[in-house]
Amino acid sequence: MNSIPSCWAVVPAAGVGKRMLADRPKQYLPLAGKTVIEHTLSRLLASGAFAKVAVAISIEDPYWPELAIARHPDVITAPGGKERADSVLSALKTLQGLASGNDWVLVHDAARPCLTTSDIHLQIQTLKDDPVGGILALSSHDTLKQVEGDVITTTIDRKHIWRALTPQMFRYGLLRDALQQTEGNPAITDEASALELLGFKPKIVEGRPDNIKITRPDDLALAQFHMEQQT
Repeated sequence: MNSIPSCWAVVPAAGVGKRMLADRPKQYLPLAGKTVIEHTLSRLLASGAFAKVAVAISIEDPYWPELAIARHPDVITAPGGKERADSVLSALKTLQGLASGNDWVLVHDAARPCLTTSDIHLQIQTLKDDPVGGILALSSHDTLKQVEGDVITTTIDRKHIWRALTPQMFRYGLLRDALQQTEGNPAITDEASALELLGFKPKIVEGRPDNIKITRPDDLALAQFHMEQQT
C-alpha cells in the first residue's frame, strides 16, 4: 500500500533585491517587528503542512546565521545559486534522501510574507491528486496593452491572463528533473515555466490578493497593512 505523499517547502532566498535600493537584501528588511523572511518562514511552519522547510541562502550571506529561525529544527539551509532556479534545485538536492519522488514540493518566495495558512491548505487539497501540480495565481482585472516603445499595438484579452504567485506546487521528482533538464535556460523564471518547457500543463489555483511580493520600498507598508487586516 502506497504511503501518503509528504509536503516539503522550498524558499529560494539568495537574491539581493536591487530594486529595493536598500543596504541589505529585501528578505532581511524590517517588517512589523521581524525581518521579511522571518514572517515568511513563520507562516510556512505555522501551517503544519510541511515535513521540513529548505531555505537556499547565499554562502556569503551574513544575515541568515544571526536569525533564530535559521536554527529551527524544521528548517534546513541549502547553498543558494546565481539564479532562482539554481537555488531551488540546490534546495531540492538538499532534500534528497528525505523526500521521495512522489512527494510534493511547494516553492515559495522569501519576499511574500503575507501568505496565509488557508491558501496553503487550499492549494494542497486542490492539487493533491494531480499528476503534475500547479501554482497559486490571480486573474487579471486590469485592461492589458501590448506595446512597442511607447505605442499601443493591441489590447490583450485579459480572460486568458493570470498573475503567477507562490507557492508553486509540484511533485519532487518531476520538479527536480525539470530544473536539471532546463538548467541555464533564461526562459525559466519560475518553477511552472520549467515544467511547461517540457510539455507539462500545470494547474491554476486562485489565491488571495494579499499574497503580495515585496519588490519596491512602498511594498513594505502595504505588507504591514495586509498583516494587520489578516489578524
